[in-house]
Amino acid sequence: MSASDLHIVLVEPEIPPNTGSIARLCGATDTVLDLVHPLGFSVDNKHLKRAGLDYWPHVRINNWNSFDAFLQDQDERHLYFLTTKTSRSYTQVRFKPGDKLIFGKETKGLPEDILALYSDRCLTIPMSNPHIRSLNLAMAAGIVLYEALRQIRR
Repeated sequence: MSASDLHIVLVEPEIPPNTGSIARLCGATDTVLDLVHPLGFSVDNKHLKRAGLDYWPHVRINNWNSFDAFLQDQDERHLYFLTTKTSRSYTQVRFKPGDKLIFGKETKGLPEDILALYSDRCLTIPMSNPHIRSLNLAMAAGIVLYEALRQIRR
C-alpha cells in the first residue's frame, strides 16, 4: 500500500511556516496535501517557501475553494477531524488507505458545527499537562500521520 493513499487536509491554515512544514512532511511520506481556502497567506509567501525549501515540486497538492466543496466530494467513512474538543485518542482508530486527516486553522480549530455533525469521527492527541491548550499544527499533523502510516504499512 502506498502512503499516497493518505491525505492531510488543512482547513484555512493561517501560518505559512506551519503549512510549509506540513507540505515538506507530505512530500517526505508521499502523502497528499489538501489545502482548503481561503488561506491566511499567499502561496508565494517567503516563509511558506522557506519551510518547504525546494521540495514543493515533489508534493501532491489539491486546492479546494471551500470546506463545503471539500466535504461534498468525500466519503465520510474516510474522514477524521483532529480537535482538542473530544476525548477519543487518535490511537483508538484503525486507519486505512484513503483516510483524510483534517486539521483546522491554528487560531480557531475546526468549526463547531462540523465537530458536532461528525462527532463520531473526531480525534485528539492526548496531553497530560492541562495548562497546554494544544500542539503546534505541524507537530500534530506529523504525530497522527506517522501513526496512520505505521498502521497501514504493517
